[in-house]
Amino acid sequence: MVMSTVPGIDSFSKRVPDGDTHERMVCDSCGWIHYVNPKVVVGAVCTWEGKLLLCRRAIEPRLGYWTIPAGYLEERETTEQGAAREAREEACADIEIEALLAVYNIPRISQVQIIYRAQLRSPDVAAGVESEEVGFYDWSEIPWDELAFPSVRWALNHHREVDGQAVFAPFGNPPGDMGDWSKPR
Repeated sequence: MVMSTVPGIDSFSKRVPDGDTHERMVCDSCGWIHYVNPKVVVGAVCTWEGKLLLCRRAIEPRLGYWTIPAGYLEERETTEQGAAREAREEACADIEIEALLAVYNIPRISQVQIIYRAQLRSPDVAAGVESEEVGFYDWSEIPWDELAFPSVRWALNHHREVDGQAVFAPFGNPPGDMGDWSKPR
């Protein structure tokens, strides 16, 4: 597979580079290898006085569904900084990270999701550009049938499991679950 045939522009071929085990896009001129790696998603289950912060998505995928503040990690930021930034961007929320809650693997979309437990420093929240609305929910009020992603359900359940505990081991995917919505709930 050649990526470019424009004169003066390097072309790339899909092949297994020397010393590697996977096909990669390799520059035919200089041998530079283009690695495609999983995306890192960061987020937090945020609470204020026992209520959970949820955001209704204003963007695809899953427009109109509910989620926790989360998104892609940016270059040169820590996962904690990324989770705090996502809370600011999606819910205009100022949070304090308490602990690592979970690391989820979603191989079908090449994601690793790092989710924290956090407290809001203030109840002042508002919908950011990626949210239609935001709100605080008691456990019984969570719109379970309208959650955007399997990992949101996992994170909320894992958060409830360790609520009030200062120390706990971070969670991973529920046994056998790789985040496929087609599986029965």
